[in-house]
Order: sequence, then structure tokens, then C-alpha cells
Amino acid sequence: MDSGDSSEESPIQAKKGKSKTPRKPKASVLKQKSPAEFFAENKNIAGFDNPGKSLYTTVRELVENALDSAESIAELPLVEVTIEEINKSKFNSMIGLIDRERIDEALYGDFETDKAREKRLAKEARLQEVQAKNAALGKKVKEPTSAKAVKGRGEASFYRVTCKDNGRGMPHDDIPNMFGRVLSGTKYGLKQTRGKFGLGAKMALIWSKMSTGLPIEISSSMKGQNYTSFCRLDIDIHRNIPHIHLHEKRDDKEQWHGAEIQVVIEGNWTTYRSKILHYMRQMAVITPYAQFMFRFVSDTSDKTVSIRFTRRTDVMPAVPLETKYHPSAVDLLLIKRLIGETTKQNLLQFLQHEFVNIGKSHAERLIGEMGPDFSPKTLVKSLTPQQIVRIHQLFRQAKFDDPSGDCLSPAGEYNLRLGIIKELHPDMVATYTASAQVFEGHPFIVEAGVSLGGKDVKQGLNIFRFANRIPLLFEQGADVVTRTAMKRINWNIYKINQTQDKIGVFVSIVSTKIPFKGTGKEYIGDDISEIATAVKTSIRQCCAQLKSKIVKKIQAREQQERKRNLSKYIGDATGAIYEILKESSQLHVKKKKLMEVKDEDAEILQKVSSRIITKEILSEKLAQHVEQVDYEMAMEYATQSGVREEPRENIYLQALEPQKNFTDFHSPVFVFRLFQ
Repeated sequence: MDSGDSSEESPIQAKKGKSKTPRKPKASVLKQKSPAEFFAENKNIAGFDNPGKSLYTTVRELVENALDSAESIAELPLVEVTIEEINKSKFNSMIGLIDRERIDEALYGDFETDKAREKRLAKEARLQEVQAKNAALGKKVKEPTSAKAVKGRGEASFYRVTCKDNGRGMPHDDIPNMFGRVLSGTKYGLKQTRGKFGLGAKMALIWSKMSTGLPIEISSSMKGQNYTSFCRLDIDIHRNIPHIHLHEKRDDKEQWHGAEIQVVIEGNWTTYRSKILHYMRQMAVITPYAQFMFRFVSDTSDKTVSIRFTRRTDVMPAVPLETKYHPSAVDLLLIKRLIGETTKQNLLQFLQHEFVNIGKSHAERLIGEMGPDFSPKTLVKSLTPQQIVRIHQLFRQAKFDDPSGDCLSPAGEYNLRLGIIKELHPDMVATYTASAQVFEGHPFIVEAGVSLGGKDVKQGLNIFRFANRIPLLFEQGADVVTRTAMKRINWNIYKINQTQDKIGVFVSIVSTKIPFKGTGKEYIGDDISEIATAVKTSIRQCCAQLKSKIVKKIQAREQQERKRNLSKYIGDATGAIYEILKESSQLHVKKKKLMEVKDEDAEILQKVSSRIITKEILSEKLAQHVEQVDYEMAMEYATQSGVREEPRENIYLQALEPQKNFTDFHSPVFVFRLFQ
């Protein structure tokens, strides 16, 4: 029995021996991501959603950096942008690969099996048969649809993007960190800036690293230097540091100053061609003082594009000024940061010098309101977290004067009007600049323009949006400008047909903080009442200006119509009047007693009888009278509308030599230049 029991238990024991003990979970390891790694994994945040959008965003970032650089030294911007298409063989040679023939076709995404090929050919044959029958019956033949794209990404397209400017340039030793270290730069103060994330060309370098592995090349020279800095580098994404391939100084024989940046990336010109060209055109509208040269270079000549957006003025907006924070616009983290960075010793000095619109007396009143733990001589570095919270609470509750808009730099009515005329050639245009207003402690200025007619303008509303003088092309439907123009403006009361007329609506908003919505920061929300009201008011002001012009134009057209109607009856009126005069002259010659004629009338009748006044002469005199009446009415209209007698011509100021001294007097529609 014992032996039997032991034999029965042995399999169970063996089974137990094979069972595995449960694994202990691995201890979690904390990992830290660098800023470069974060943006590489979330590239859609910075506008690098796909190859096409990445090509567009790269061009945009480089152009905006170039404009900022030139404007910072008061230099009229000259920006050259080139996109060069790189075929597969050229790209492979650039990275050191050899072109190879396919060996196993079935491995590739565009492989088509025999069965799939037969099915496709049969479908095409049936389609051709149907089209032939329709053509024989005289029916409209549909264009054959293109074959569906094969699943998979397929062949990638690569482009070399080059941007050259005449700006400030960069110090030789700073170039590696300016391009190879994310979230390091010169645009992180509180001021109006064109950028959205402060990444600039760094994100283009990260995309280049991800899509091609090729480095970026930078040439730069500053005024007064006798050399050009050249740097070839890429970025160590995990450590967020530059990886320098070559960094040297070269002779600057041309005495050029500025920067030239060249990067090779994966892109898609076909799908984003219109967006890139639209961006360049809108940039020419908002910066008519800049000259842009855009080129797309391809191996096939019919795809090559070359466009020059010529400079039309040398009047530049002022450079935006860095300003201090408004007390109502700060949070706890920002207050702590300002405390850590300030050079002031006590609380009174800190409030006066680190914030806008806080004078000495106001600061003393605020400190008195904070409580007994605070005094004007309290050391600012010794403030406790609780005391900092109290300061923040008081900032949110207290009343402060609004910040001024002096730190902002709008395009200006003159430049906006000139840009619209230069690019769209409208029949009419009106512009308006609102006074500075405030939202959440940040000043903002709204400029608007409305045009009618023009070149390459579609019927209906054509909306052009700008934020800090850069075009916004995506997510237009949710933007405050679009919603205001489409839903809150009654165009009919301004004699404008919203569906039939070619209407251009231009709105530019500048601020120290643009309240973008969405991860891509492509539109301004409709939820900030201050901005929505300012946009509506500005568009209405432009419409009111256009209404007066439209009414006067209608009146002038009616005058022309009356002139045509009068001229149409000159022949009949001349014939009738001349016949009466002729009969009267004959009676006058016979000297009938029944006819009483005044001396003046007798003279006219005598001229008729002696053929001095003929039918032709009378017709000519009537035509002159109609012309004179029309001319007098036209002069009255011209006087009221402020135009000259002769046709107007657009006159643009040309760039002057640097040694010329002059003073500009600005008006919404012109700039008067006084030479000294």
C-alpha cells in the first residue's frame, strides 16, 4: 500500500516541480526626456505633422527668422528662399548609398500579384467599353479616375531648403547652441515676437535628423567682420546638445552680412505647393517693405517656379520693445522666477521695477494691504511660499492701470494698404487701426483692411489672417476673424454683396501674448470678448469707409448714364429745333406783321437764314453743353471724394542712400518725407 501510495503521489510531485514561481515586477526606473526628445516625439505640436506640412513649416520658420534678423538692425529685409527637389539617386549619393536593383519584388508595398493585375486590367477594359458606348451616343464622357495609391508610404521625396537674408548674423561661438540646443535662444522675454514656440530652425534640424540623417549647414557674417562663420552640425536628440561636424571661419570677400541656412528634409511639394506660395504672397502683403525671392528647382523644367515679390516701400514698422509683466498677467511660478532673477533687494523696489504700472505710492499701498508680515524693506529673497501666494492673491484682486501699447509694433495702415494694393490690385480698399486694448493684462492692437475686386480674388469672402505679422493659413473656420466676418457683419447695409462681390478681409492682431488655440497654434479663439469686439469694430470701420466710396461711385455711374441718355437724343432734338428756327427765319424774312420778334431772337433767325447757324453747328453746340454739364458735375464729385481731375497713378518711394537725412510724417494713406 505504501509503495502504491508513493507511486500515485509521484506524478503530482513531478508536476509541482515543473510549476514556475511568479515573476517579481521590475523596479520602475525614472527616465528623463530632453526638450529635443520631447519635440521629436511630438513633432505635430510644432507643425511637423507630415512631410508636406513639415516642408511648409520649415520654410515659414526660416523666413520669419530672416525677417526678425533684418528688422533688428533696421535693415530693409532681402530674403531669398530656394527649395531644390532631390531625386533618389542624388539623395543616396549624398548619404553614401549605392542604388540597387530590386531582387524580391514581393517584399515591396507597390508589388502587384498576377490576380490583382488581371482584375485591374479587366476593370479598365470594362470602363473603356462603357466610355466608348457613351461617346457613340453623344453622352458626356467622364475623365478616367487615377489609380488608387498603393498601401504603404511608398517612395519618399527629399528637398534641400535654403534661406538667405541680409540681417544681423550670428556670433561665431554662439552658432552651435543657437541651432543644436532646443529651448535656448534670444526670444524668451515678454515682447511681440513672430515665433510660436521659440524653436525656429531647431525643429527643422530635428526633422532633418529624423527623416534624412543629414546635418544642417549655416553660413553667417556680422557687420564689421572680415570673415564668414561656417558651421555644419546636427543635434544629439537624447542629450539636447549640438553635434558639430565642422565649425570654421572663412574669408568674407563680398563683405556680406546676414545668414544662410541650408537643410535637407523629407517633404511633399505636390500637396503643399499652394500653401507655401499662398504663405509667401500673404507675407508680401503684411511686409511690403521686404523683398522676397522664391524659387523651386526641379529636374523637370515645367515644375520649376520662380517668383519675385518686389519691395514697394522703405517705411518699416518700429522694432517691438521688451516690456515688464503686468501684475494681473502673472502666476505663482512667474512670480517665483522673477524673485529668483531680480537684482533688487527689498519688496518695494521689486514691485516698482519688475512690474509695469506700479509706482512708488501704489507699491506702498499694496504692501500695506498684504498684511503685518510685509514691509517695504522686506528682503525679497527671504519671502516664504505663503507670502508669495499672498502677493499673487492681491495681484488678482487689486485694480491696476491697463498696460499701454507702446511696446507693440503693428504693420501700420500705410503698409497694410500698400501691401493689399501691391498684391491684389483691388478696385477699392479701406484700412483701419484700432487703439491699443487689453486682455488678461496683455496689450493688443487690431488692424483691418477690406478690399473689393482685384486680381486672383474669388467671389465671396476671402479672409487673410495675421498674428504678430505672420500669416495664419490653417484651421480658418474656428478663427475669430472668420466667424466675425461671416456671421457678425451685415454686408448688405454697406452696399456690399457677400456672395457676388470679390471681398478681401485682412485682419492683423499684434500682442505680447497671442491667445492661440489648438496644439499647432494656427488660429485665435472666438472666446475672448475683448479681441472679438475689436475685430468686429475694425472691420465695420473699413466697411463704412467703403460704403461712402461705393455710394459716390454709384452717383458717378448715374451721371454717366444721364450723359449717355442726353447724348442719344441730341440728333432728334437738333433736327426738331433747327426746323422750328428755319421756319421762323422764313417768316421773319417775309416781315409778317403778326410776328413779334425781339432783337436777340431776330439776330439768331438772321444767322439761320444766312446759313451761319446750321444743323451741324447746332448739334455740336448741344453736345458741348451736355459735356460741360457732365464735367461740372464730375468736378463736384471729384472735389467731394478728394480725387484729382486727371487719373491717379500709384507712386512708390524708392530706397534712399544711407547718408540722406529726412523725417517721415505718417498718415493712414501716405507718408510725407521731409528732407533736411
